[in-house]
Amino acid sequence: MDTITPNRSKTDLRTWSKPALIGFLALLAAVWAGLYFLNENIWVPILGDWIGLDLESRVGGSIEFFIYDSLKILLLLAGMIFAIGLLRTALDPDRVRSFLEGKSLLVALLLAAALGAVTPFCSCSSIPLFIGFVAAGVPIAVTLTFLIASPLINEVAFVMLLQSFGWEVTAGYVVAGFTIAIVAGFAFSRFNLTSQVEEFVYRTPVSQLEEGTTKITLAGRINFAREDTREIFGRVWKWVLIGVAIGAVIHGWIPTEFFAAYAGPDNPFAVLLAVIIGVPLYFNAAGVIPIAAELWDKGMALGTVMAFMMATVALSLPEFILLKRILKPKLLFAFFGVVAAGIIVVGFIFNFAMA
Repeated sequence: MDTITPNRSKTDLRTWSKPALIGFLALLAAVWAGLYFLNENIWVPILGDWIGLDLESRVGGSIEFFIYDSLKILLLLAGMIFAIGLLRTALDPDRVRSFLEGKSLLVALLLAAALGAVTPFCSCSSIPLFIGFVAAGVPIAVTLTFLIASPLINEVAFVMLLQSFGWEVTAGYVVAGFTIAIVAGFAFSRFNLTSQVEEFVYRTPVSQLEEGTTKITLAGRINFAREDTREIFGRVWKWVLIGVAIGAVIHGWIPTEFFAAYAGPDNPFAVLLAVIIGVPLYFNAAGVIPIAAELWDKGMALGTVMAFMMATVALSLPEFILLKRILKPKLLFAFFGVVAAGIIVVGFIFNFAMA
């Protein structure tokens, strides 16, 4: 798993004064805001007036949708990942275990879900941190809560949901994700799961801050956040483009009546089918949310859309294969079954509420 180091970037900012570092952050914020403003305002005149595309046509509308949405999402992701990276420099499994000691189960589960919300990992890339927590002595049920929450609720998902669905749907999704993670963690806490994890996990070394570092300077935080942004952005940008491209095709070419007829709230099997379809796709939030937004816009019921998104990011065949190496079959199938059941229930609840 990754180690947290205060000087991960090639450019060393430790020689900079604190005012210079603050000025650097202000400049980054100004550049980001300027790019975001440009993206909001330039594509209609460029594509429509200068190039002459008919933005009301299927082709023109799909091209404008793809360029605008891709850049907007990428800008939002880069800004949010960098900001969260500034706050994530003290994350260490041993410290997490020490912090959880003496806390009630409910508080521990809430904290594990919250930690998952600020770690922008897909279901597969959160597994190394899961191993580190178990090796450090964090209770398995609490660690499973983190494993569920991390891909479902993170800054990537939050920013993209907010941009695509608005505040109300985003809040509902976040609450639903937290609920699934916490309820699942509580259910697993009723059992002794120690024997259901492979022995090598308990012998895995736990990462520490390099050279016993206990406090990271502002320069170290910026270096870490910059490298964090480069690494995470490098993993997800292609999924953003793929997801937006699929969304653009749906936007321009698939009729609204298709989804309203076959995946609307009147179809009792739509939620279950969405979960079954979602699992083998293995998109992370960056890839699936643009697709989901277009499905919703075309008439798919909100609960079905949520179930599709959650199943795609929280349950996947690659994750199953990786978890098979660290969880024994009984716990592995129980984990997938409990999470899938929670997602299906959430889908039905939202479809019923929106009917």
